[in-house]
Amino acid sequence: AKSTIEDEDKFERLIQRLEKKLKLMPLIGKQASDIACLVSLVRSYIKKEYTDIPIGTIISIVSTLIYIISPIDLIPDIIPVVGYIDDLALLAWVLAAINSDVEEYRKWRIDNGKQIIDEI
Repeated sequence: AKSTIEDEDKFERLIQRLEKKLKLMPLIGKQASDIACLVSLVRSYIKKEYTDIPIGTIISIVSTLIYIISPIDLIPDIIPVVGYIDDLALLAWVLAAINSDVEEYRKWRIDNGKQIIDEI
């Protein structure tokens, strides 16, 4: 784990593998996979590898991620199952709003050799 944390490329490959794996999970997998992609996108933006994206999209992503991990929610997360509905609704809404930007990022990853090609 330590070597993965210290190597940005290894960590990025880990996130992409996680993204692929999460897509296979029933119910929540697609949304969780999208979260992994959003984290990757923001990391690429911060490292100035991928900056061809509106700042509003980056702000939307970071704000959504903060809301998801925040213990202060519209519906408290301690309520089983129901507590995550507001998180998922916000994620779905933001993803719908920035979908074209996220798809462009996914295409950029492939075009620039940043996309892993191995299977899980």
